[in-house]
Amino acid sequence: MAKWWTLVAVCVATFMLLLDITVVNVALPYIERDLRASFEDLQWVIDAYALTLAAFLLTAGSIADDLGRRRVFVAGLAAFTVASALCGLAGSPLMLNLARALQGVGGGMMFATALALLASAYHGRDRGTAIGLWGATTGAAVAVGPLVGGVLVEASGWEAIFFVNLPIGVAAIALTLTRVEESRDPHGGGIDWAGTLTFSAALFLAVFGLIRGNAEDWSAPILACLAGAVVLLVAFVLVERRIQYPILDLSLFRKPAFCGASVAAFVLSAAMFAMFLYLTLYVQNILGYSALEAGLRFMPITLVSFAVAPVSGKLAERLGVRWFLAGGLTLVGLGLLLMSGVDPGDDWTALLAGFLVAGGGIGMTNPALATAAIGVVEPRRSGMASGINSTFRQVGIATGIAAWGAIFQHALTARFTELAGSRGVRGDVADFIAFGGAQRVPELRRIAEDAFVHGLDRILLLGAIVAFAGAAISAVLVRPADFVAAREPGAGPAPAEA
Repeated sequence: MAKWWTLVAVCVATFMLLLDITVVNVALPYIERDLRASFEDLQWVIDAYALTLAAFLLTAGSIADDLGRRRVFVAGLAAFTVASALCGLAGSPLMLNLARALQGVGGGMMFATALALLASAYHGRDRGTAIGLWGATTGAAVAVGPLVGGVLVEASGWEAIFFVNLPIGVAAIALTLTRVEESRDPHGGGIDWAGTLTFSAALFLAVFGLIRGNAEDWSAPILACLAGAVVLLVAFVLVERRIQYPILDLSLFRKPAFCGASVAAFVLSAAMFAMFLYLTLYVQNILGYSALEAGLRFMPITLVSFAVAPVSGKLAERLGVRWFLAGGLTLVGLGLLLMSGVDPGDDWTALLAGFLVAGGGIGMTNPALATAAIGVVEPRRSGMASGINSTFRQVGIATGIAAWGAIFQHALTARFTELAGSRGVRGDVADFIAFGGAQRVPELRRIAEDAFVHGLDRILLLGAIVAFAGAAISAVLVRPADFVAAREPGAGPAPAEA
């Protein structure tokens, strides 16, 4: 019975994490107005969380394997809950983003251990059932997130989206301490601080350079940041090859299936989840919908994901994980292509077909990613494996937000300048349009919408290309022969090859 309490605890924590991510999206315009945030500030609201989560995931996975996964999971829950309270109390963009960074640290500790706890508690067919239920939980959190966010924001203000985590976090901590068994890797080593520092610094410099690039006109310091990120990434790989207990075991990437799953995790986040910031700004600040109205309009994509996830979680191990990864990313790409057809003057229904198709893709991909992440390694290494997979997800969000933002701002500014020059603009053009400033100037309203849609169309098309490329790579690399489930005592059959 203890293993089912483990599933409940992991699902409650996962629900809180994903609910927080989805409710933040519809609150961004309100945060901008209340805290007088810039377009870059809003990018950092998401990226400050994603950066620290990605940077700490690998270290947290190693620490959990060594000190105990339940212990690290509870510490992450506590850090996330405290950080949520600080987010709600923030009085400036800087304070909010620092608190979001602390949330990322706690989130990293939870993400790194969630699947590892399930892997140590379940074997054989029960593992597939547990992962399927976990996938359904992720779908449910994503499904209700926009609606819950809209209700909370309009009823109590944007701060409520963070305060809602407090009772959930406390309940999850109590449940984990009383019902979940401890597990660890008896062969765990020390903490790889050199790897942690080089990876964290590389990711920060890359995202900082992309976010600040347009504002600094891609000056020498910005290019130096991007070059420094490359150098530090190379240093990170060299460190990991030589250290006895690396946070990223490069030998795992000798298995093509592990490489394919990592690519799929990155692509899903970069192509789809990073796009929600720009879709939210379009629906709320350009089309003029409130947080609740926007949440309701995002429901189709999340409801379809919720409906598809549990079914795909059960079928992925039987029919072949690779086809769910490749098929899901293909649907995401098609959905993004359908969204890119929006024209000035269209209502939100122009996005509906793309929402439905992309939602199906998300529902197909997420459970298959969870299966692939821990299915190609022995259970004792599941902490590192799940940490690496989750890291690729967060790196995808962080770099996707930054890269799409750079392209979006450039395309939007160029289009608006071409049509209207600097007429009526106060401050940065992207801020002026994205936050609805031009909508309050009648003679600029249609021009601003044209410019915004032009920039949005550009990044949606590029996102579709990235999704299709990820689908092809996953189909080639993810092989059933790389999975170890069949060799585990009491396990069911290995994933089938269709």
